[in-house]
Amino acid sequence: MRIQIINGPNLNLLGVREPSVYGKEQFADYLAKLQTAYPNIKITYYQSNIEGELINKIHEAGFGSDGIILNAGGYTHTSVAIRDAIKAVHAPVVEVHISNVHAREEFRHHSMITAVCLGVIAGFGIDSYRLAIEAIIMANKTR
Repeated sequence: MRIQIINGPNLNLLGVREPSVYGKEQFADYLAKLQTAYPNIKITYYQSNIEGELINKIHEAGFGSDGIILNAGGYTHTSVAIRDAIKAVHAPVVEVHISNVHAREEFRHHSMITAVCLGVIAGFGIDSYRLAIEAIIMANKTR
């Protein structure tokens, strides 16, 4: 099984950006833990602050992966283009948010991508990514 994790804008700053909201762990350290916990799954990681690069990675991974975990960051709330990219690919996409976006500012309550994703996991801190892996594993068992 192959799972692609894609993180959007400002998520390169995990561990230093608003630790009270996003935690103190850097994503590289967490990724190593995921790869150890799931040795039979090839988990790859990509991060970009640029919308078009995220779309290109969704296109690339969406036809060669068993699932995509996407934290589109601020683009979640604004990007029709990312929504269209998700809709165009075959791999199921799980939308992930580290914080509970519904307990935050009003503008974060609406997602442009939710309707074209397999599901949404939000508010469980960085462990939201592990939960998304489990969701993809279950989804692939029922395919």
